[in-house]
Amino acid sequence: MARESRASKSARAEAINAGLALEYPDAHCELDFRNPFELLVATVLSAQTTDAAVNKVTPELFARFGSPELLAAAPAADVEFVLRSIGLFRSKARNIIALSARLLAEYGGEVPARLEDLVTLPGVGRKTANVVLGNAFGIPGITVDTHVGRLSRRMGFTRLEDPVKVEAELGRLLPPEEWTMFCHRMIFHGRRCCTARKPECGRCPVLELCPRRGV
Repeated sequence: MARESRASKSARAEAINAGLALEYPDAHCELDFRNPFELLVATVLSAQTTDAAVNKVTPELFARFGSPELLAAAPAADVEFVLRSIGLFRSKARNIIALSARLLAEYGGEVPARLEDLVTLPGVGRKTANVVLGNAFGIPGITVDTHVGRLSRRMGFTRLEDPVKVEAELGRLLPPEEWTMFCHRMIFHGRRCCTARKPECGRCPVLELCPRRGV
């Protein structure tokens, strides 16, 4: 098979983005949050856990410890108890307590709106930082979670596994103003149609644009 040019791949990415926009007009971040702090904490908690599971524990968590001041001062055992139903709850409790303390010490209790600052917080990597930037601050970011990575390889946008490198490749294919919503649409599609084990290609709205690598 001939190597696809950057221009062709970019045009195909834009067409797939448009097709997914029609299929999922309500695509959005599926974590429940009311402010940047809640989104930051919820995204840290979502690692290796479903958004639905996180949404079950955050109402109680934020009712009891809904600010950096309250969470930084919370006994770890109390936070662990609230989070006990999600994976890695002990390490996640430590991380959200520590990041709250860091927000107070270095950022006046406010969530910073720069990727360079966010990734210095405990438990926060580029994926979490881009979720917060895109959804709390409206700053374009590409979130390479398991769905975006898998679909990007399946759709022939990349052959790479490293999320940081996949992020860079996708960033070259689409204009920045589309980055955040493209990722939401890819995540919706990955959860609802293009699943890991049994992709439902027969009802895929962008089937004609997809090389279906690995399927």
